[in-house]
Amino acid sequence: MRYRARKRWNIKIILLAFLAALVLIAVLLHVNVTGVLKAVAEANMRSITTVAVNDAIYYTLSDEIRYEQLVRVERSESGEIMAITSDPLQINRIARDAAYMSQQNLQSMSESGVDIPLGAFFGIEAWAGFGPKIHMQIIPISNVACRFVSNFEQAGINQTKHSIYLEIVADISIIMPSGTSNFASLTEVLICESVLVGIVPNTYLQTDIFGGGYSLAPPT
Repeated sequence: MRYRARKRWNIKIILLAFLAALVLIAVLLHVNVTGVLKAVAEANMRSITTVAVNDAIYYTLSDEIRYEQLVRVERSESGEIMAITSDPLQINRIARDAAYMSQQNLQSMSESGVDIPLGAFFGIEAWAGFGPKIHMQIIPISNVACRFVSNFEQAGINQTKHSIYLEIVADISIIMPSGTSNFASLTEVLICESVLVGIVPNTYLQTDIFGGGYSLAPPT
């Protein structure tokens, strides 16, 4: 009688240990699969974001922007540089248009979802790029902001090269069945540049003439 009771108790212990092992394996598998799926989906969305932003910049700046359209250099009668100012209306227009177009492109390009290789569902990074593609619907939430930044660089004796860049930051949140992934994508494009002859005051060399603020895409 005692032998049978001990045997039943041992079987229960073995079953409990087996169930605990199954639960642990399931949890580890879920964690690994979720991490790999997020990484693959994020890589796909980064690629989509790059294309969307570049297309927006190409559309917004289809007409070549000249340095004189964005910046005005004031000189004294002797030719010395007295002030360097930007055109806020032109700057804000370009920044907002680029942000708006980037936002629109991201929404339209991500509506179709992403294709994830079957190997990613095994939770092993080495297998993430193998196997047939499985289409996964995602819900992307994006926030795009643009700003102009400038850089002064010595270009020769009494010469300074002034480069103007458009910086676009896209904050992306991807909502998937496996979880949510957040990342930011930064794109910087050279808009125009000019070589300034004369001494540029240190005030302008050490500060951003565009103020450093971001222009957000208008709500859609």
